[in-house]
Amino acid sequence: MSGLLRTATVPSAATAASRRWWALGVVVAAQFMFVVDAFVVNVAIPSIRRDLGATAGEMEAVLALYQIAYAACVITGSRLGDIYGRRRVFLTGVLTFTATSVWCGLAGSGAELVIARVAQGASAALMVPQVLATIHALFPGEGRGRAFAIFGIALGMGGAVGFAAGGWLVTLDLGGLGWRTIFLVNLPIGLAVAAAAARLMPAGERRPGTRLDIAGAVLLFVALIALIGPVLAGHELGWPWWLWLVMADGAILLWVFLRLERRVERHGGLPLIDLALLGNRGFLRGLAAAFSFHFGNVSFYLLMTFFMQASLGFSPLQSGLAVGPLAIAFTIAAHYAGGWVAKAGVRVLLLGCGIQLLGIVALFDVAMFLPHAGMTTMMLVLPIFGAGQGLVMAPLAGVVLARVPTTHAGSGAGMLNTTQQGAGAAGVAAVGAVYAVGGVNGSLILLAASVVATAMLLRRIS
Repeated sequence: MSGLLRTATVPSAATAASRRWWALGVVVAAQFMFVVDAFVVNVAIPSIRRDLGATAGEMEAVLALYQIAYAACVITGSRLGDIYGRRRVFLTGVLTFTATSVWCGLAGSGAELVIARVAQGASAALMVPQVLATIHALFPGEGRGRAFAIFGIALGMGGAVGFAAGGWLVTLDLGGLGWRTIFLVNLPIGLAVAAAAARLMPAGERRPGTRLDIAGAVLLFVALIALIGPVLAGHELGWPWWLWLVMADGAILLWVFLRLERRVERHGGLPLIDLALLGNRGFLRGLAAAFSFHFGNVSFYLLMTFFMQASLGFSPLQSGLAVGPLAIAFTIAAHYAGGWVAKAGVRVLLLGCGIQLLGIVALFDVAMFLPHAGMTTMMLVLPIFGAGQGLVMAPLAGVVLARVPTTHAGSGAGMLNTTQQGAGAAGVAAVGAVYAVGGVNGSLILLAASVVATAMLLRRIS
């Protein structure tokens, strides 16, 4: 009888193990879709502006407000997952993101596209934080390194593929839709992800009777808008004095938010963030490392857009093709990163930072000595940076969240996502400002500094 019982439980265990990997594939696909949409617009901006007759300010808003809306709402989205169950909130986010993507693709003016992008970013804030929280919960021990490596591949590949796909889709002009295909392609993908998630994704724990801290959510939203918005708009507006005042107000509101959350906790409520994490030095150092890393790595793709199209004269299609080898190098490095980190720890990420620096030096030399470099040169140089990026980005989220208890996965993932988005926004603003004054080489020096800072912070975690 005991033998029969053992035989009966083996398939069940195997099925459960297989199911969690399929669930991982589903949530990672959603993460990939979100990242692609953050980058796919870059190379399509000239086409969008011509077709809609949009202003330069509206086009900057199309890029920036997607990130701002997401960053301002993501902690609230993560807490909603803790309260109502990750699958339910994830499905709501995926379907809303899909609908708002279609809205972006059908927009008839620059102003309408800006509003649709805000809605798209806000809906992503329901979807994306459930990804990290689900991985953290599904893989508490064995397989965690590999799972976060797959997540990292989606994160990095999303940037490279978004950059490339924007050029390809605009050039192919499928059905005469032009730039609109970069958004409309999300319709079949989003519906497929939602259907798979409904079947495969675990529901996650719920907290019946617990309500969202609405006052805290509103206060945090306003504080983050005040902090991040000016960073992205500063260069366009010329950094007037009142913009600094807005940022100062944001910092004050963030302090008020923390005081409010402590009060909610004292009265037995559920704060929007897990306040215990603010005393977790390992987690906070991890957040600092993530900020420094994403400051440079998100803005890197914007800088390459400037460099290849404005300086080297590449078309959108050529720019997309030039990034292809970078994506391949990233994927290979990220594939091995999880296993290597399991054996060598944070030293693998430090190695990745070193390789990134080599890639930046190589790009610096190209900009300095080869002002008419062609696609072949860029296809040989960019993979150096991509390999280093893959060794860091793939395992970084796992390294940071390893300091977070599984019961607080949603809150930790939300704080990490907000940090990453805020860093990306700050990096884009800083690189844009430096590029206007010091050109590509000045911007590359800034990116090199962010890589060095990342390495120094990672050393403190190890």
